[in-house]
Amino acid sequence: MQEARGRMQVAEPRSHEKRASRSTQHMARITHHASRKTVWGFVLLAAVLTSLLVAGIAAAQGRTVTDDQVNAVAKKLNCPVCENVPLDVCETQACSQWRDLIRQKLSTGETPQQIINYFQATYGDRVLQEPPRGGFTGLVWILPIVGLIAGVAILVVVLRRMTAQPSRVKVETPAVPDSADEYRQRLERELEEMR
Repeated sequence: MQEARGRMQVAEPRSHEKRASRSTQHMARITHHASRKTVWGFVLLAAVLTSLLVAGIAAAQGRTVTDDQVNAVAKKLNCPVCENVPLDVCETQACSQWRDLIRQKLSTGETPQQIINYFQATYGDRVLQEPPRGGFTGLVWILPIVGLIAGVAILVVVLRRMTAQPSRVKVETPAVPDSADEYRQRLERELEEMR
């Protein structure tokens, strides 16, 4: 029995060693798999943080706005100092400040129409290069068309009257003599009457 026990004892360490070695191998695989996941997790985290950093720097710098973009908005506005002078060509300090404000608003992402609406709300319709088409200023758009139609109508009426009525002015045409003798006699008579 002792022999059997000894065998058992001998056998037990072997199976225990196998279990320990399997467990160690299993843990090594898990650890290797976990460390691979951890590495990929760190790589992914680094990529996300880098992209957020780049986006943050770009947002902090604002959008790059060109002079053409600023002038496209400024062409639709009048100078606040000079009357009826477009903002894009005026050289006053007020216009320069307004162009800087337009550049700033464009860089924050506002649309050109939002910027025009801001200036209209702040300074009134007088700053608009093109008056609004509604309300009282709508007459600016309608009256030229009405005037053109009325002018054409008057011209048509006058031309019709002129062509329909014959001329009322009588023009006397002298009678042409038949011969040179008759002409000479008439000429002599008229000359004697004048004396």
